[in-house]
Amino acid sequence: MNANVKLQPASAEPVTIVRPSRLATLARRSGRYAVQQLVPPLVILLLLGLIWEMLCSGADAALPPPSQVVAETWELIIDPFYDNGGNDVGLAWQLLASLQRVAVGYMLAVVAGVGLGVLIGQSDWAMRGLDPIFQVLRTVPPLAWLPLSLAGFQDSHPSALFVIFITAIWPIIINTAVGIRNIPQDYRNVAQVLQLNGFEYFKTIMLPAAAPYIFTGLRIGVGLSWLAIIAAEMLIGGVGIGFFIWDAWNASRISDIILALVYIGVVGFVLDRLVAFVGQRITRGIPAN
Repeated sequence: MNANVKLQPASAEPVTIVRPSRLATLARRSGRYAVQQLVPPLVILLLLGLIWEMLCSGADAALPPPSQVVAETWELIIDPFYDNGGNDVGLAWQLLASLQRVAVGYMLAVVAGVGLGVLIGQSDWAMRGLDPIFQVLRTVPPLAWLPLSLAGFQDSHPSALFVIFITAIWPIIINTAVGIRNIPQDYRNVAQVLQLNGFEYFKTIMLPAAAPYIFTGLRIGVGLSWLAIIAAEMLIGGVGIGFFIWDAWNASRISDIILALVYIGVVGFVLDRLVAFVGQRITRGIPAN
């Protein structure tokens, strides 16, 4: 035997670890989340649609079944932007007119509501004195304000804006004031140690601490704004989804009413989710507690 034989170490090939790309992982997680969020409501809607179809398919049914609703409103569905002049316009224009009124009235309520809530929340006397009044006024139905606003403004457009404003402002004021009242004392102590002036305290301490409460009020307010304008438009007339429903009722177009209700619900859901999305980004998901 040759004692000089040298053993050579086996050359090991490098092992390549295959990791899924971040894009693929994100896509997989997004797909799983979409399935979890979309499938349950779609299944429920399908079941409700089948029940509705079975209950309303008889000759003596008071309401049309879903198949009849789709057939009778197909032109409105496929052409939502038609414009024949006057009030004879598509559902998209009706919704946009209503949303424009909501945007103006709601933004006025946001500015006034947050400002008043900040002022009231800093005063024990104001909180005790005004909170019962606000609690009473917020229970007044939106349509109850309409005759008063028409008498005051003598015009339907500012009257509709006032109804939106007066309906949405109360939850914004109340929640903002509660948020200001619930700022932790430690935060206030830090502001005193740092000797923050009024604006710095408002920007760095007050608004961030009260933001979860403020956005809770904003979510309630935007929902109430959408409800208020639908009801108000039924009486003030003009282009708007509320008057579209009233006009369809007078013409016995029940299918048009059902389609409009679906659109109203979808738009209201989107508005709520939009405000909630902005609130989560600003508050970083911190709940109001």
